[in-house]
Amino acid sequence: MLIKLPFRFILSVIAACSAGLVGAAFAAAQGAASVRVQVVDADGMPVRDAVVELHSARRPSGPIRFPWKMGMAQKGLQFTPGTLVVAKGSTVAFPNLDQVRHSIYSFSKPARFEIDLYGRDQTRTQNFPITGSVKLGCNIHDDMRGYIRVTDTPFASKTDHNGYATLAGMPTGSASLTVWHPQLRSPANEMKSAFSVSGAAQVHKLKVVLR
Repeated sequence: MLIKLPFRFILSVIAACSAGLVGAAFAAAQGAASVRVQVVDADGMPVRDAVVELHSARRPSGPIRFPWKMGMAQKGLQFTPGTLVVAKGSTVAFPNLDQVRHSIYSFSKPARFEIDLYGRDQTRTQNFPITGSVKLGCNIHDDMRGYIRVTDTPFASKTDHNGYATLAGMPTGSASLTVWHPQLRSPANEMKSAFSVSGAAQVHKLKVVLR
C-alpha cells in the first residue's frame, strides 16, 4: 500500500548579477540578473522536476525558444522526460521507443486530446496552444504518467537532480514567481508570489506542502 506523506520544502532563490543567456541583447541594455532556484524538502533533500517560472512585464520580445528538445519519448514504459517545459504554441513530438504499442491521452483543461495506439519507432505530435499543466497517461499502461508545463515566459526551467534551476537574463524589477509540481498541495499544483529581481545578491524562501 502506498502512503503519501505531507512534506514541506524550502524554495531558496539566489540571484546574482550576470549577463543573461536568454534575451542577452535586451539584458545588456536594460540590466539583468541570473536567478538560481533550489528546491529542497524539509530534510534538505533536493526536489527534482519542480517547474519554476518568472513573469516580468519587461521580458524581451520575440518567440520563446528553450534550449531543450520539444519531445517526450515513451521508453521503458515511461514518459521521458517525465516533465517537459514548453512554450505556448509549441508542437511536441512523442516517439515510441518501446517494443510495445502506446497511446497518449489527457483530460487536463489546457489540452484535452487522445492519440490512438502506435508502435515502436513511430512518432505522433500534439500542439499545446494554452498555458497551464497537462497530465498525460497511456490507456494500455496505467502506471505511465507524464507532465507538460506550457508557459508564456522565456524565464522558465525545471529543477535538476540537485534541486537547482537557473533562469538567466532576467530583467531587473518586479516580477511574479510561480512554482509548479504535480504533488504541490495548492490549487492547480502551483504557488505564486511577488518577486523583485535586482542586481544585488538576494535570497527568497518559500515554504509549501507536498502531497
